[in-house]
Amino acid sequence: MKKLVLIALFALIGYGVQAQAEIQFKQETIDYGKIAKGSDGVRVFEFTNTGNKPLVINDVKSSCGCTVPKKPDGPIAPGESSTIQVKYDTKRVGPIRKTVTVYSNASEKIKALKIKGEVLADGKSVLEKTK
Repeated sequence: MKKLVLIALFALIGYGVQAQAEIQFKQETIDYGKIAKGSDGVRVFEFTNTGNKPLVINDVKSSCGCTVPKKPDGPIAPGESSTIQVKYDTKRVGPIRKTVTVYSNASEKIKALKIKGEVLADGKSVLEKTK
């Protein structure tokens, strides 16, 4: 009887280890390209929970106060998709090189996403060639 209980216990533990949330991003880097100062700085990272357990995004942090991320509310069921919204302050002229860090219950607990691009100064055209 003890052997049967131990086998059942190990089977349950094994199943619990295999049940996992998995996060798969459509893209891990968003390239704003060359954008005009003051233009729309909102972009979204799309992702899917490819695991077999609900995915919970615990926190999303930016490497700079100029980038404000917004995490989804509530868990994302297996097979479901959602987004993480990122808003960059496009009043800051110059190159964009920022990291958005996602903390979740996925097998990869911490995931770094990137945004890049360049905010052009007033009077500069996004169509101008750079030297």
